[in-house]
Amino acid sequence: THMQAPPLQHPSPATALPSALTQVAVLQGHTDRAWHLSWSPSGNLLASASGDQTIHLWGVQGDKWVCVAILEEGHNRTIRRVEWSPDGKFLASASFDATTSIWNSVDGEFECIATLEGHENEVKGVAWETSGSLLATCSRDKSVWIWQMESNTEFECISVLHGHTQDVKSVRWHPTKEVLASCSYDDTVKLWMDEGDDWYCVDTLRGHTSTVWDIAFDKTGQTLASCSDDKTVIIWKDVNASTGTKPSFRNVGTLTGYHSRCIYSIDWASTGYLATGCADDSIRIFAKDTTATTTDESQVWRLIGEKKSAHTGDVNCVAWNPQNPQLLASAGDDNAVRIWRVSC
Repeated sequence: THMQAPPLQHPSPATALPSALTQVAVLQGHTDRAWHLSWSPSGNLLASASGDQTIHLWGVQGDKWVCVAILEEGHNRTIRRVEWSPDGKFLASASFDATTSIWNSVDGEFECIATLEGHENEVKGVAWETSGSLLATCSRDKSVWIWQMESNTEFECISVLHGHTQDVKSVRWHPTKEVLASCSYDDTVKLWMDEGDDWYCVDTLRGHTSTVWDIAFDKTGQTLASCSDDKTVIIWKDVNASTGTKPSFRNVGTLTGYHSRCIYSIDWASTGYLATGCADDSIRIFAKDTTATTTDESQVWRLIGEKKSAHTGDVNCVAWNPQNPQLLASAGDDNAVRIWRVSC
């Protein structure tokens, strides 16, 4: 049955927004654009990936944010993405040099302990499954690879997923199930599951009219948000979540008119807030309106915070601190990493 798409949600007339973003720190050290960020599970360390081929680790010493380590010599081209493992012991970095590096902290010093090779060209995304035993990577070669951690230094590719017809921009794991989401230049989001001994596509989400740059699950995994070059965010709800069968996501709301350019990054806070990073140099915070009544499954979302000119250039990544829901980090084309306090 063809479901009627819920009505588009446009900005309401200008009123003072309830949530303010205050800059806590500007972290400078990268000599090229900052592409991506990942908080350690403890929330104490922030990793940033850059076009300068390094990863910087940032932490608080005393009352100041400082660079505590620089990881280099793992890649010889842009590092596009970086992700901490769920136990905080490992860091994975994806690079335009077609490799994914695994870093391990030995006595406080980080070293590259494994290099995953196989993609034909630029690796765009990397993500750890919540158990920490599986790793997904995606590439401009249109494929998604699933790797199994055999030991601390041994990773085996257990499946290569072909289904996207273009560059795959990002991968994210479901928080409670072995379900992987990927998004692509082919304007779709795909969901993948392991059946028996191989992975296959269980759902393809069509709704965007241009490249889908990023995706994020809420903490339950029952809702997924995607952001696109078409300047919209789509909220998808798993209508099979309660039955425990394979996921089937439906468009329950499209946020349009808030962003004037491509939306590169989206992240879901534990509080339920959504943050976006956009090519209009701005960061925006959205919240679900729980008072709104709808006749169907559709959801109403409201803009509750906006920081214009958050960076002097594209905002490439936004990332909520996993322990402190009032801290948000951002990375931009101005080479800077910024820490924001979000009052709500």
